[in-house]
Amino acid sequence: MTELPTGTVTFLFTDIEGSTRLLHELGEAYADALAEHRRVLREAFARHGGVEVDTQGDAFFVAFARAKDALAAAAEGQEALDPGPIRVRMGLHTGEPLVTEEGYVGIDVHRAARIAAAGHGGQTVVSQTTYDLAGSDGLRNLGEHRLKDLSAPERVYQLGDGEFPPLKTLYQTNLPVPATPFLGRERELGEVGEALARSDVRLLTLTGAGGSGKTRLALQAAAEAADDYPQGVWWVPLAPIRNPRDVLATAARALGAGGSLEEAVGDRRLLLLLDNFEHVIEAAPELTALRTKCPNLDLTVTSRERLQLDGEHVYPVPVLDRSEARVLFAARARAVKPEFEPDESLDELCARLDDLPLALELAAARTTILSTEQLLNRLGARLDLLKGGRDADVRQQTLRATIEWSHDLLDPGEQRLLARLAVFRGGCTLEAAEAICDADIDQLQSLVDKSLVRLRDAGRFWMLETIREFASERLAESGEEEDLRRRHAEFFLRLAESANLRTEAIDLGQQHEVVLPEQDNLRAAIDWATESGDFMLALSITLALDSFWVANNPQEGARRVASLVQAAGKLPPELRARALRALGGLRYIAGDFERGTALHEESLEAFRELGDELAAAHLLHRLAVEAARSGDHARARALSDESLSVHRRHGSPSGEAMALGVLADLAAKEQRREEALELSLQSVSLAGEVGFTWWQVHYLYFACEMCLDLGRPGEAERWGREGLQLAVQIGDRQMTVYLLALLSAAAAAQGEEERAGVLWGALEREELRGPVGQWEAERDAYWSRVEASDSEQFELGRARGLQLSPDETMREAAP
Repeated sequence: MTELPTGTVTFLFTDIEGSTRLLHELGEAYADALAEHRRVLREAFARHGGVEVDTQGDAFFVAFARAKDALAAAAEGQEALDPGPIRVRMGLHTGEPLVTEEGYVGIDVHRAARIAAAGHGGQTVVSQTTYDLAGSDGLRNLGEHRLKDLSAPERVYQLGDGEFPPLKTLYQTNLPVPATPFLGRERELGEVGEALARSDVRLLTLTGAGGSGKTRLALQAAAEAADDYPQGVWWVPLAPIRNPRDVLATAARALGAGGSLEEAVGDRRLLLLLDNFEHVIEAAPELTALRTKCPNLDLTVTSRERLQLDGEHVYPVPVLDRSEARVLFAARARAVKPEFEPDESLDELCARLDDLPLALELAAARTTILSTEQLLNRLGARLDLLKGGRDADVRQQTLRATIEWSHDLLDPGEQRLLARLAVFRGGCTLEAAEAICDADIDQLQSLVDKSLVRLRDAGRFWMLETIREFASERLAESGEEEDLRRRHAEFFLRLAESANLRTEAIDLGQQHEVVLPEQDNLRAAIDWATESGDFMLALSITLALDSFWVANNPQEGARRVASLVQAAGKLPPELRARALRALGGLRYIAGDFERGTALHEESLEAFRELGDELAAAHLLHRLAVEAARSGDHARARALSDESLSVHRRHGSPSGEAMALGVLADLAAKEQRREEALELSLQSVSLAGEVGFTWWQVHYLYFACEMCLDLGRPGEAERWGREGLQLAVQIGDRQMTVYLLALLSAAAAAQGEEERAGVLWGALEREELRGPVGQWEAERDAYWSRVEASDSEQFELGRARGLQLSPDETMREAAP
């Protein structure tokens, strides 16, 4: 057998497109065509130094010592096959795999196979690492794509200039990037995939003990099934929530919708993965009504117990096969000790750990100091205490014993820190861990090294739910829980206030990016303070997030403020005035203009009684907006002039920007577009001085629209691109859609039909996440602006735009 290349190796995978169809079409001639396909490919690969690693059915796995040789072999092979009936997809990826007795081991092998699977017959797809080594000759940039191995988005390339359908990659999804590659489970993955493909399976529940790999299997199965769900596959992590009543609202947020889940889904064809359902099992009946109202929605659930609903199909997740358990343990052990080699004790250790993935990972983390024999001796004594019970119970006990064993090996400081970290929802930063838990960096690193705590690329520490539950029990027993939860709530109040999202702090510069990663912790802090009866603290956090609610979820913000005001009863005058103002703004932005205006008037009166002239001026501005909307231009101008005068006297750029914005609106309504454009840009400039980003976005949109109305599409693009970048930055979904619509119209007006289609396709991709808000009622008017003279080019771009990431959309927006 030819020796396998070592060091830096380029892998080439091939697969025949439509082999089953070809078998039916060619009949007996298929065997000859298949043999000829194998002959020409083997000759091409051998001519360029390729070593055939494996051949399964109609697929090749070949290794090359040089990336350029692999590309040359792929090009020659595709050219040789071109006249024949068989069309082959190929994928190339370069890495540094480990060579063992069984062959190549490592994520690079899986990566190459996934890259090949993303392509189409006759197409050769190339990874970034292969491109970097081989050079750009003959390679076409296909942009960033997320493969179905759930890895992070990566730029890929195509060999040659052929035209093919979009790559079969993930684009409508929020599935997380796992910390480790998916290993084994091929049989289970196939069985879950078959269940998802059945038209009669609309609710599939994956059950099993904690740590059995339910979530990882469900995530991978959802990714594999993505092609069957045009509107996407969406992950809904339920571990951070505590109240079963919040399940559907949490799912709606995962789709980017602020309203109800049934409105967000409607008749769209999508898959929701509801993860860790067991602790909110009381919400299960709501899924029956949801499936009735949303006929094209499929649900996959992970839970330690079945939901016991009509139409539910249950898939009990088994433990790993022994061979897969060995592979998993070895892979995790090599991650911390590269020279690790399995020995005769590993089989027994896997057996004692019931082949449970999480138990194996925790034990493998200890191979830095313990051999498998030592692990077996030390952990085995603990496991021997487990007796009796059903299989699932025993497995749960096995996992708990493994976690307890890992916990008992920690020193007291590490044990204390693990318990304290359970106070967080959705993970935490190092700064939060230090401030709330008095975390020591060395102890935190030790917990990461032992796989009890995990670290995401973004610098966030988090725990698997099974481990977090264990840590929560330790926290409850510690006597520190009440103090820790108050410290947590007060820390996140300070964090929310530091983002300057409350109305009083606009001139200090809004920082939406501070709170966006901490949404679960902020909601948890509000909920704990509410449950503890500290309504002042809960309301203070909620009001500190005023602009966050406005930009991201006005319905939730309004619901929280209203319920807290009612629960608190009599409020201090200033807090009451602020609450009325916030509630009015949230009701107004959600489209309830009458109730919003009434609350603004009530808040104005409250601030005047407090003698707060600046806050009153802000309310005058809001009432001016309503007067302009309802057609009372004289009142709008008078209120705006009064507001502008006060803000200028107090030196408030944000207030001045808002007042100028209303005057710009009035000028536009009175057909004075040049004046309206000038006023809007003055408003943008003032808002930019103090980082009032939300307002900048709105009046950059306004300037873009004015330029289009004035017949200046090039200038419109300038303002639209700037507004789009800021809208994406702060997560303002509604303005993202409006700006994409205007930029599509601007591109079409300049004869760039394909780019206009790309931008409109990107807009439609965002629509697929669920209702946007006011947009749905105005969509037709914006569509009528997009006049493409070449509909074929427009539709080609539209199909491409549907698959763009936000970053790629930004690049397309720039001509």
